[in-house]
Amino acid sequence: MSFDNENATFRVLVNHEEQYSLWPEYKTIPGGWRDSGFLGDKAACLEYVNNNWTDMRPLSLRKFMQKSTESFVN
Repeated sequence: MSFDNENATFRVLVNHEEQYSLWPEYKTIPGGWRDSGFLGDKAACLEYVNNNWTDMRPLSLRKFMQKSTESFVN
């Protein structure tokens, strides 16, 4: 099975930086990633990612920028 197969079943994975990825359903989830709970064909998974991954910045950067903003305001 290939990542190019539009009809394959995929999982949507999320890593510790809250970045998303598609992963073939039949493969073991790699270390550092967790299952988001969404399973579907490629188009459905991409739609899920587009609707849920609204801020492309890694979590660590978002937290750093939030701290910087709070320090600047205070």
